[in-house]
Amino acid sequence: MYAETLKNLVEELKKLPGIGPKSAQRLAFHVLQTPGREIEKLTEALRQAKEKMRFCSTCFNLTDIDPCKICLDESRGGECLCVVADPKDLMAMERAGDFRGRYHVLGGLISPLDGIGPETLRIKELLRRLEKENFQEIVLAISPTAEGEATNIYLSRLIKPLGIKLTRVAYGLPIGADMDYADEATLSKAMQGRREL
Repeated sequence: MYAETLKNLVEELKKLPGIGPKSAQRLAFHVLQTPGREIEKLTEALRQAKEKMRFCSTCFNLTDIDPCKICLDESRGGECLCVVADPKDLMAMERAGDFRGRYHVLGGLISPLDGIGPETLRIKELLRRLEKENFQEIVLAISPTAEGEATNIYLSRLIKPLGIKLTRVAYGLPIGADMDYADEATLSKAMQGRREL
């Protein structure tokens, strides 16, 4: 039904995360209707991102300079380190705007079923940072999935003996959510994380 070239474009777009067949088709038609100069700019942005982006040698965030802008920012406090699974989690924390400390990106979560053990994550690098830098608190900002909980438990066993305060982000009801739509695990975490008004 499609021309071979269009079919190939749709197939390649479907490989992107969160893009199903219909979204890929819409994107393909959008690309075909977009002026050539705009497509050239998109192509150049993709090429430059692939060539220039790398991991920060300090925190392992994605960056085009090393160390990254967050690590270079002297106004950020050096007493608190927030540990996240990947760069998109770091970006989510930055969008919230409440954390002004340092970060460490693990590069994933422990998931034995997927062949990801602690040795494949940047845990050794984290421990080296804890030895070299004088952090007063480590915040584990890791999703409350089975893999996230396994990673939290593993990290807490390594960090607690070091005598550094170890905390994790609170879990519970999102702002604006109706309680009757929340699942039991979310309500349970919300009750456990309650605090005095």
